[in-house]
Amino acid sequence: ELHVHLNILPHSLNSSTNFLFPHFISWLNPLFRIGYKRKLEEDDMYKVLPEDGSERLGEQLQRYWDHEVQKAAKELRDPSLSKVIIKCYWKSYAVLGIFTLIEEVIKVVQPVFLGKLIQYFENYNPNNTEALNVAFGYAAGISMSSIGLALLHHLYFYHVQRSGMKIRVAMCHMIYKKALCLSSTAMGQTTTGQIVNLLSNDVNRFDEVTIFLHFLWVGPLQAGAVIGLLWYEIGPSCLAGMAVLMFLMPLQTLFGRLFSSFRSKTAAFTDSRIRTMNEVVSGIRIIKMYAWEKSFSTLVNEVRRKEISKIMKSSYLRGLNMASFFVASKIIVFITFLVYVMLGNVISAGRVFVAVSLYSAVRLTVTLFFPSAVEKVSEAKISVRRIKKFLLLDEIMKHSSGQPVQPTEEPMVEVQDLICYWDKTLDAPTLQNLSFTVKSEQLLAVIGPVGAGKSSLLSSILGELPQEKGVVKVKGNLTYVCQQPWVFPGTIRSNILFGKELNQQKYERVLKACALKRDMELLPDGDLTVIGDRGATLSGGQKARVNLARAVYQDADIYLLDDPLSAVDAEVGRHLFEQCICGLLRKKPRILVTHQLQYLKAAHQILVLKEGQAVAQGTYTELQRSGLDFTLLLKKEEEDEAPEPAPGVPCRVSRSRTLSQTSVQSHASSVHSAKDGADQLPVGQPVQPIVEETRSTGTIGISLYLKYFRAGANILVLLTLILLNLLAQVGLTVATIIFGFLRSLLFFNVLVNSAQTLHNRMFTSILRTPVRFFDINPVGRILNRFSKDIGQLDSMLPWTFVDFIQVFLQILGVIAVAASVIPWILIPVIPLLIVFLVLRRYFLQTSRDIKRLESTTRSPVFSHLSSSLQGLWTIRAFKAEQRFQQTFDAHQDLHSEAWFLFLTTSRWFAVRLDGICAIFVSITAFACLLLRDDLEAGAVGLALSYAVTLMGMFQWGVRQSAEVENMMTSVERVVEYTELESEAPWETEKKPPPDWPRHGNITFDQVNFAYNSDGPVVLKSMNAVFRSKEKVGIVGRTGAGKSSLISALFRLAEPEGTILIDGMKTSEIGLHDLRQKMSIIPQDPVLFTGTMRKNLDPFNQHTDEDLWNVLDEVQLKAVVEELPNKMETELAESGSNFSVGQRQLVCLARAILRKNCILIIDEATANVDPRTDELIQKTIRAKFKECTVLTIAHRLNTIIDSDRILVLDAGRIHEYDEPYVLLQIQDGLLYKMVQQMGKAEAASLLQTAKMDLLDILFLCPYYSLGTNFVKTLISEREAQCPILCSRFNEHS
Repeated sequence: ELHVHLNILPHSLNSSTNFLFPHFISWLNPLFRIGYKRKLEEDDMYKVLPEDGSERLGEQLQRYWDHEVQKAAKELRDPSLSKVIIKCYWKSYAVLGIFTLIEEVIKVVQPVFLGKLIQYFENYNPNNTEALNVAFGYAAGISMSSIGLALLHHLYFYHVQRSGMKIRVAMCHMIYKKALCLSSTAMGQTTTGQIVNLLSNDVNRFDEVTIFLHFLWVGPLQAGAVIGLLWYEIGPSCLAGMAVLMFLMPLQTLFGRLFSSFRSKTAAFTDSRIRTMNEVVSGIRIIKMYAWEKSFSTLVNEVRRKEISKIMKSSYLRGLNMASFFVASKIIVFITFLVYVMLGNVISAGRVFVAVSLYSAVRLTVTLFFPSAVEKVSEAKISVRRIKKFLLLDEIMKHSSGQPVQPTEEPMVEVQDLICYWDKTLDAPTLQNLSFTVKSEQLLAVIGPVGAGKSSLLSSILGELPQEKGVVKVKGNLTYVCQQPWVFPGTIRSNILFGKELNQQKYERVLKACALKRDMELLPDGDLTVIGDRGATLSGGQKARVNLARAVYQDADIYLLDDPLSAVDAEVGRHLFEQCICGLLRKKPRILVTHQLQYLKAAHQILVLKEGQAVAQGTYTELQRSGLDFTLLLKKEEEDEAPEPAPGVPCRVSRSRTLSQTSVQSHASSVHSAKDGADQLPVGQPVQPIVEETRSTGTIGISLYLKYFRAGANILVLLTLILLNLLAQVGLTVATIIFGFLRSLLFFNVLVNSAQTLHNRMFTSILRTPVRFFDINPVGRILNRFSKDIGQLDSMLPWTFVDFIQVFLQILGVIAVAASVIPWILIPVIPLLIVFLVLRRYFLQTSRDIKRLESTTRSPVFSHLSSSLQGLWTIRAFKAEQRFQQTFDAHQDLHSEAWFLFLTTSRWFAVRLDGICAIFVSITAFACLLLRDDLEAGAVGLALSYAVTLMGMFQWGVRQSAEVENMMTSVERVVEYTELESEAPWETEKKPPPDWPRHGNITFDQVNFAYNSDGPVVLKSMNAVFRSKEKVGIVGRTGAGKSSLISALFRLAEPEGTILIDGMKTSEIGLHDLRQKMSIIPQDPVLFTGTMRKNLDPFNQHTDEDLWNVLDEVQLKAVVEELPNKMETELAESGSNFSVGQRQLVCLARAILRKNCILIIDEATANVDPRTDELIQKTIRAKFKECTVLTIAHRLNTIIDSDRILVLDAGRIHEYDEPYVLLQIQDGLLYKMVQQMGKAEAASLLQTAKMDLLDILFLCPYYSLGTNFVKTLISEREAQCPILCSRFNEHS
């Protein structure tokens, strides 16, 4: 049935029939029937109307905006976004003003009919049939105007809300489009958090402002008309009542202005809270390992406290506003008739009821809609200002990056005298005086230390870094492989194809060249496996290879490769180099940033950069002759007498790598087998699926309301609140005023406190939940609860709730009074009430689902935005902006479908309610005439005016109650996150001694480890002892369980079996006690927004002197001293103003500061050049001589001098012994790994291992046991190590 309707729908909703009501009401019926039977799904929603499509609306507004920007530039003024919105939408919106006008005219006319009807009763004459007929005419007038009101009001609301939706959707489209072309300076001025806030909160102002805007002119007009009619009825004393109204109007306008100033301050706090949340969620693993949760929790709570204090103030204003509205009616009537009587007039029923009805008609407009309009307009102005500021940020200057190549030409890159600045304020240019040319079939290798400007060079060729002077000529289209692999949510295949058609043969070739074949076989759905948010389901290595495969599949003319081989193990590195970079791509011009120095021989040219200048340039042999600093970079590579590679395979594999200047946001890159447990999961175990976002079903129980209220106040306060409500309702004028105000303020206080408490509970719960939660829930989803849902709890929910309570109590009052005068009025009221409630239940079944769908369809919009911002350079390099814009529009359209249904279903409900009320009014009007013989004029007046008031209030009350219940879904979603499973306690009764661990002995005894209870076991019955002060290297292929070993040690999930540190069971002490006693240098260097100082020492435990010394030790002192405020400089979001290598050094500094006697290094030097690596290794040896050090690595040279090496394979210990001993086992894993490095490298590694063993044996107190063994060694190496030999002879 629904499908039939789906086909009819677009016709029944086209604009010509839009104004016809029957269509508007009936086409939703099938949807409600489905919603009543089962939970609604996304497929049940109707397609979005073509004129509401995101792309169509966005492009339309964009045209106006572009035109305005050009015009403003000519006239030397700031462009005005408000002007643009008005120009674009005024026609369609102005038409709707007519509805408002007619509706308000009816509201004013209805009381006049009422007055005439009551006059008939005042001058009642049973014999006068003519008067009776006229009276029937008036009754018909009353009933017609009721029905007219019911229809017009909702037609108007439907259209204004829809126009609000259109503006919002168009704005979102423009914001996203702008985000895709931000320049690097602009990226520094904004943050992901701010853009998410623009999309989640600021654009919503358009939805609200369109509803009330027309009342800005209708209000004053209506007030004028009412004064006229009142003057006619009760003469000049009407002015007294109007004076009260007029006094309220500017007062409420003032409130509106104040409100908007609070609003803009709140928005700034919200921005920074969401930004911090974004960092917490992204860096949660590090925060947990460092045990820094408390520091972040105080940070967020501080911002939240400031935010709440502003929200509280604006809520009090709202409370006063509402209370004044509630109290106004009583004061106005009281004052008017006080004056009327004092002027010596006699009160008559007709006059009183006409006055009361007229006042109530105008009161709504003047004291509710008009101030709301002022408030919403001032809020919208602030949002427009924020959006405009964003839309005016610098865009990237598209220099023609790559002219198409004519078939006769060959692609090339030519750079002459290039000078560039990332930041004009610094004196030194990022790049200076560079010149080179790369032609077809040429490979240019760019090398240099951390922060030398290697990635900046690529970005200037891409056009991301504007050139100050010089020429960059690019012939042919470019493609680019970024340094930190970027994947977007979707399947692996869609990540590789990146919008290109699938050509099976080519695709297979690319997979093979990028060493992805085996991974595809291991993954459950092969290349159709869905990658989660930020690639959470892939290991770092897989991400990097997917990243490379994406570029290779594009088949572009020129390739810019920003260190794609970083941290891949030797085997895969060689494969990528030979099969891909020098295989599939050998015909193309390639620029490769690298430190894989053993292959430089394969490059046609080498460019050595240092501090942005070329210190050397030429072929391998030329550079060798020039004897530059190059040799230092090359360390001992020359001895490497490598066998020449076979022809056609001009390449050898590499080991190390540096870091880029502004390596855009740090969502770290590790590559094949870099580490595979911590941030991602190893291959070889099932990939974690991204779970569907939960949507609860069914009604919202009383228990949720209780939780909500109990979060805000204790029982006593709640009882006081209930008492105040009753007093406000029944008291006399003065009492009512006092209690009315008190009640409003207390109510808001309680509800805003609830929002505060629930936010804190949710945040605490997020911090305490195990890491796995973050692997299976995308960031967008978690942030959605903190931005959208908390936003609802902060502002919309309290207001709606208070409104509902006030209306509800007024309805009860009205019914009670009416029933006491005319008991028979209860006869129609009771069935009406039953119909209302049944209808409400039926409506809520569907409406709640739609509201929940609206929330869940909003998440992908944010997720898509944040993943696009992370991959900005890649998206631009591949010229995929258009495609990403389309995906964004598709997400928006899906959300619009839900939103549109939300609008129309609430109208469906309201029209039915108002229809029933109109019938009730008609019945009452005619019933009064039929019972005319036994009724007083006063009774008729009361019955009718109450019926009319009731009509408006009743349906408003029921609608607000439904609205409250819909908004409670936000509370429900927040409460769901406050009850997440929690990891072990941070502190327990059992405290370790203060100087624990003194020695740093670590024992694994039968340890099994899995990331979650039903997941696969990653470490299997592991037994190992790491002795005190021992340096142990841990190696193994991808997925061998290297990082899982660390996760088990840090209890990121609870291991089975026993892990002892200095004889103490780690499972018995608190997590913080455990984690604070071990230092880790993580694989992804994470820095947080805040000062450099905060990043090193969040708890202020060290002096400045300590901090400077540490920075000096890790060679960062100079860098930090150059910053404007030195240590107090605020870092950019996720520390992106440091290169990845520098961030790694900051992590090293943190570890040195902690002075723990256990240090764990997780592939920490993957991102630095050999010299920095050597420096780090030296620092580690010197600083951590007395510590137990575990190092995960695949640069074998970093760990070959360890005391022992632990080789893992598939979660089990494969070999564990001294390096030299392991290298004697020909079929051992370590031996094979070393052999893959090429002969020369293998020989040098073996040599290092031997030297180390000699050292150990000399120092060994039992050297006599080993003398023979040593003597044979020495005789082999007499020539190479005379000093050692003499030392040995002395010893023996």
